[in-house]
Amino acid sequence: MQIKPYSTGRFFAHLDAQSEDFSRAIFQCRKFTRHLRAGDDILTQGQELDYLHIVPTGRVSMNISAVNGRRFQLGEVECDYQVFGEMEYFTGTDCQWSVVAEQPLAVEAICLQSLTELLTRTPAFSLFFASALAVDYQDSLDIYTNRLLHPITYNIAYDLLRRSKEKSMLGAFDKAGMEAERFGTTSRVYRRAVKDLIDRGLITKQGNEITVVDRVGLKAFVEHCDN
Repeated sequence: MQIKPYSTGRFFAHLDAQSEDFSRAIFQCRKFTRHLRAGDDILTQGQELDYLHIVPTGRVSMNISAVNGRRFQLGEVECDYQVFGEMEYFTGTDCQWSVVAEQPLAVEAICLQSLTELLTRTPAFSLFFASALAVDYQDSLDIYTNRLLHPITYNIAYDLLRRSKEKSMLGAFDKAGMEAERFGTTSRVYRRAVKDLIDRGLITKQGNEITVVDRVGLKAFVEHCDN
């Protein structure tokens, strides 16, 4: 979630008016600043949550690994006061995802006890968390559902089509291996699916950069697969 309320929520007008108060209050719970290098974990899957973390600016990625060693990448986020660990904070569970710094970052560590006292004292601030978590949940569920119910070629085409017409909070990777993990598959299967779309004349690939060359055709391909 972001400290700044999402503009799509039902309570946006109310939260936007209270946004400065919420931001000021949550930063009063700040314990210290962590300075991380590229590749350092902000959160590590399976570990106990020690602090809530706020990343004012910079790129991070999120991934989750299975016992068999396979890894699923959710994507990259260009942070704008992004908050990490809020779900685990409310559920009292260990970290579900690893959150990784993709470049040197300054991360603000928020004391959990101070945050609990703040929300108990000012429960209206909990609406910021509830509204943001609802939006993030729906976005994540949309991604998981597509990955589960559709073939890899459809998912790549759908992702490219969506990115060509709207800005996405979760960015793609510039490495084929990590892109394959973002679609929950192997590099070999990912390359084969991309080649299929190239052979259809829908996209081109230069290095690791994919460009949509026939948006109408790509849209028709997605709609046909969806029927």
